[in-house]
Amino acid sequence: MKKLILLLFVTFGLVSFKAIIDGNFTITGTIAGIENGKKVTLERQDETKGIITLDSAIVENGKFTLKGTALEPAIHFIQVADVKGKVAFILEEGKINCILYKDSIGKSKIGGTKNNEDLQSFNFVAMKVQKKMQDFQTVNRQKMTEAQSKQDTVVINQLTADFGKLQKEMVALSTNFLGNNPKSFISVLLVDNMFNNPEVDIEKIKKTYNNLDASLKNTKPGKTIQSKIDSFKSIAIGGIAPDFSAPNPDGTMTSLKASLGKITIIDFWASWCGPCRKENPNVVALYNEFHTKGLNIIGVSLDKDAVKWKEAIAKDNLTWTHVSNLKFWQDPIAELYNIKSIPATFILDAQGKIIARDLRGAELRAKVLSLLGK
Repeated sequence: MKKLILLLFVTFGLVSFKAIIDGNFTITGTIAGIENGKKVTLERQDETKGIITLDSAIVENGKFTLKGTALEPAIHFIQVADVKGKVAFILEEGKINCILYKDSIGKSKIGGTKNNEDLQSFNFVAMKVQKKMQDFQTVNRQKMTEAQSKQDTVVINQLTADFGKLQKEMVALSTNFLGNNPKSFISVLLVDNMFNNPEVDIEKIKKTYNNLDASLKNTKPGKTIQSKIDSFKSIAIGGIAPDFSAPNPDGTMTSLKASLGKITIIDFWASWCGPCRKENPNVVALYNEFHTKGLNIIGVSLDKDAVKWKEAIAKDNLTWTHVSNLKFWQDPIAELYNIKSIPATFILDAQGKIIARDLRGAELRAKVLSLLGK
């Protein structure tokens, strides 16, 4: 289950590359087919409170206007009453215009300011690539399921490789934009988004960041990226997994170091994560088969509710070691390991070196079998 993350067209607060002096903004919008009196709300996402409403306006003759002061540009949302979905845009100083389509809100158009024009242009191409990725998954979902049930690694690997080509197409889009727009606010977003990749290439991030205009580096997101670079610990295959400690269900502090076996799986999950719970029977079977041969598992939960966490452990019969700080996505272990979606797994050898990651089902069993099956 993916964390709610903004890839530029989804959701998280951001700031601009220039200091705001006046900061006055005007949002002028049109939306056909909406009756007079319907409310339009201006919203943003708060890291702890979720979506919060900042202001509102009333639709009259298919039009609405919002005015205010933007202390610094950030991703915000427009929500129209009784219309499914939200429109993401960059709230900033200037005159912002938008054309909303009530029956296809995702195709709405935002412009008027440089940042929103850049965002609109980038998303136009990015969503085409994303559509190809979604279509590929839809067409091949049954084929992948059958291959996993038959442990057909040839088909699994081929589908994975084909999907990887589409992922590389998205990466290339971002790379090209960064190279051509070193002063664009969108570039800072793209650099920060590089930390969301399953394999974080810190040297590439450093190089890309250094190529940004100095004005971008002095912004809040620019400084955040620098902080991430300074504190980054490698979680790549071949590196040593960072040690951690957290309370187990009984409240006793438990560490990764003390939980290592011949082979150890760090399993990031949560009681509220559907895909995690669906995968749990496979992990239980794996643990029961290989624990006596040296397989250990330490589950790191991104739960907030201790009761639900403990209930899920008992209901799913997860008899291995468990820890959680009960801090949801703000869990320090999840942040340490750059976890942006779950389930997520790291496979370690006896010395704590990462030898594989994010394997599930037949792939995970095949890997463990190759290491402990002899």
